[in-house]
Amino acid sequence: MATELVVSVTGRRLPAGRVVVGLFAGEKAAPAGLPAAVAKGVEVALRRAGWKGEEGQSAELELAAGRVLLVRGLGKRADLDAQRLRAWLGQAVDAVRSADEPAFVLAVPDHEIARGAAAAARIAREIAIAGYRFDSWLGKKHRSRLKRVDLLPPDGDAAAWRAGVPVGAAVAAGVALARDLGNTPPNVATPAWMAAQAARLARRHGAKIRILTPTEMKRRGMGGILAVGGGSEHPPRLVRIELGSGPRTVALVGKGVTFDTGGISIKPAGQMDEMKWDKSGACTVLGALEAMARLNLPVRVRAYLPLAENMPDGRAYRPGDIVRCANGRTVEILNTDAEGRMILADALAWAASEKPDHLLEYSTLTGACVVALGPTGAGLFTPDDELAGGLLSAAESNGERLWRLPLWREFLEEMRGAHADLRNSGGRWGGACTAAAFLSQFVEPVASWAHLDIAGPAYVGEGKIQRGATGYGIALTVDWLRSLGKSGRRPRR
Repeated sequence: MATELVVSVTGRRLPAGRVVVGLFAGEKAAPAGLPAAVAKGVEVALRRAGWKGEEGQSAELELAAGRVLLVRGLGKRADLDAQRLRAWLGQAVDAVRSADEPAFVLAVPDHEIARGAAAAARIAREIAIAGYRFDSWLGKKHRSRLKRVDLLPPDGDAAAWRAGVPVGAAVAAGVALARDLGNTPPNVATPAWMAAQAARLARRHGAKIRILTPTEMKRRGMGGILAVGGGSEHPPRLVRIELGSGPRTVALVGKGVTFDTGGISIKPAGQMDEMKWDKSGACTVLGALEAMARLNLPVRVRAYLPLAENMPDGRAYRPGDIVRCANGRTVEILNTDAEGRMILADALAWAASEKPDHLLEYSTLTGACVVALGPTGAGLFTPDDELAGGLLSAAESNGERLWRLPLWREFLEEMRGAHADLRNSGGRWGGACTAAAFLSQFVEPVASWAHLDIAGPAYVGEGKIQRGATGYGIALTVDWLRSLGKSGRRPRR
């Protein structure tokens, strides 16, 4: 599993070792606030022939007191945005890691997107996870010596950075956990294994946990998750965790299909290996719990994780079956590969029956959402404008792309069944929206609810070298929970 990279704020008296400083193209002076020895080295770099400060350009200098200065170009100041800064931070971490150093100091670029506590949290998180590697199954491992990064804030911003960096570090720990869980292969990460990891988290943070087996699910009428998990030799589980306290209660629901063959409606062979990441919604929820526990947020969170493996065999559910879910609604099965909404139906119904103030659900639900938004953005569906605004704002400030999509009445009509209340698959058009409309039938009586379709940004696949789970959604969720905790009063019903 991933080793945490310690990130903290340092003062002007820097330890010996490597110091990384970013310089903008066309600027002729060292950034303000650098220690004198480092500033002098920067001035030497600026005078070097050929130095332009372009993206990707770098120079290395020996300084006194056992320090090495690595200067890296940031490009034009006007062009720096959150995406470019994230890439630059990753390159800085990689450069030091390749030099086999145990620690380094990074002088944060003095730019508007790097000022304030929110920026500090985002940058600390990005640095902490920049060197993430999932190498548990590699026979030959290169264990990096890099264990610590000390941040030198922009001049005059130290107080904000001391407040923001611990938040970013906590979120990074949650992201690393979610990535580890997501990347664990399906021959290990069965529903029972995932439930055991949830139990470990609960014990670590003193949370209450309950794990339902198929016997209890049957007693509760949870036909959706039982149908999806019926074809696997690894029986489904449904986990409930309660953590924290405060005037508001938030339910977090995460889809946990540990492997998705599509069932009887089997998927094509190409990229089927990526379906180990169909549990990413559950991993996001567990990562968010890890981060909020470390931050001791004043919010009560109840998490619900439906965990199942969708396999074809003689016990598997079939197209044409009619399934009754926990809230009594019946669903006609048209496609067994529309399984995520079936396990979520039971989990959402349980979460809603406990009447939280807000309910958020995360799932790699539809390829249609990836077609609409591409692989880097998630779709947001909610009838609550205030909730939508809060989540969109949190996503924006944390560099996670989120886009609101509609819940028009026609989408629900598309999901009406011929011989049951609903059907689990709609027509070709608006697939992400019809799926969200289906889920809307399992959240009553909660008015403030949201569905996040994270199918695009939850993982990087398609044979790429840096493939794997991303931990998408944890940063925006923790930010939103923090703002909820600060607001105090319970919302009006």
